[in-house]
Amino acid sequence: MDELKNNSVIEDDSEGTVVVITDEDGNEYNYVEEMVFPAGEDEYAILVSIDGDECGCGCEEEHIHDEECDCDEEVDVILAKVVKDEDGEVEYIEPTDEEFEIAQKAYEELMDKLEADE
Repeated sequence: MDELKNNSVIEDDSEGTVVVITDEDGNEYNYVEEMVFPAGEDEYAILVSIDGDECGCGCEEEHIHDEECDCDEEVDVILAKVVKDEDGEVEYIEPTDEEFEIAQKAYEELMDKLEADE
């Protein structure tokens, strides 16, 4: 995926919050919001790709490729900054390099804490 555009569309689905990301060429990709976490003064989301029947596993419905999926499709995971537009609608945008590093560190600390709590 090249770059996230600011005009992502959000839908609620049985999988959770589905985000339709439009790249700079106008191509749309479906992701499910796996988690949202704070980092610094901002919030970030981990978005996991959702594919339909083109994934090769023979499914007819969109689903998340995880350890329960039988197909060999690689999972596309992206980190997006969560912002609100002037209408208060949530948008997902590509973080700057500095924001990415801050979010990555916060995510790793969160995962370490969750593992320690188990």
